[in-house]
Amino acid sequence: MFELPAAIRRATYTTNVIESVNSVIRKFTRNRKQYPNRDSALKLIYMAIHEASKKWTMPIPKWKEALNHFAIMFANRMPKELT
Repeated sequence: MFELPAAIRRATYTTNVIESVNSVIRKFTRNRKQYPNRDSALKLIYMAIHEASKKWTMPIPKWKEALNHFAIMFANRMPKELT
C-alpha cells in the first residue's frame, strides 16, 4: 500500500468504502454457497458492484488525481475514455 503514490492512497484510504463494497458482495452472495465455475462467481460479484454503484452518490476525494496515476501505472489496461 505504501508503495503507491499519495493520490491513490488518499482515494482508497478509508475503510468505509471498502466495507461498503464488501457488504454489497456479501448481500448478493449470502444465499448462494456453490457456483458452477469461477467465471459465474466473478460475474455475480461484478453484477453486485454494478447494481450498487448506481446508488453511490458521494464523490471520491481527489479522484481525478488518483485516476491520472492509475493511467500512468496501468496504461495498457485503462479504457481510453477515462484517460
